[in-house]
Amino acid sequence: MTVMAERTTSHMLVEEFEEIASAAPETVTLEFLDGRIEEKRVPDGDHDEIIRWLQERCMQHRPDLWLYPAGRGLKVETYRQGRARPDGVLASKGHFAGDGEWSDPDGVLMVVEVTSYDGDTDRRDRQDKPAAYAAAGIPVYLLVDREAGVVAVHTTPDAARGCYLDIHRAPFGEEVTLADPVGITLDTEILKNYVG
Repeated sequence: MTVMAERTTSHMLVEEFEEIASAAPETVTLEFLDGRIEEKRVPDGDHDEIIRWLQERCMQHRPDLWLYPAGRGLKVETYRQGRARPDGVLASKGHFAGDGEWSDPDGVLMVVEVTSYDGDTDRRDRQDKPAAYAAAGIPVYLLVDREAGVVAVHTTPDAARGCYLDIHRAPFGEEVTLADPVGITLDTEILKNYVG
């Protein structure tokens, strides 16, 4: 079988994706999940406010850590062949110093996604991303689901199966605890202001 025939029956190679992503204009954010290129929607103002709020909470309760906002690329999925740009990445301050565009997820304590109001949200944020982050062994995946009005805290990643074993969903307004190694409790009442 030739290389060309192999590509028509299989997914794109990660090296091909990285080449495409590096040539994309700054106004386009691309991810590579399950062998497919995904375009990530530009966040709206409420989305940005949620990330700002989370940054403040992390700084208040864990000043040793930093919630890196959207843009930090992570190598995810089985054998790290996926590429994702979470809305937030919680790690030690200075953790990504010296890294290029795509970092290994080792040392990442939590990733955050805030849903957008588009047709791909269900598959991307509720299915593909948790599977990719669990496969990479990231301890906590926090999904702020604006459409459903809930915060979903995914913990106990099973890298071999590509899933989180524990998922706690709480409606906006309830307190949620981000398990160790994060160790922060969030009062989510303010999130009611950013749904619309």
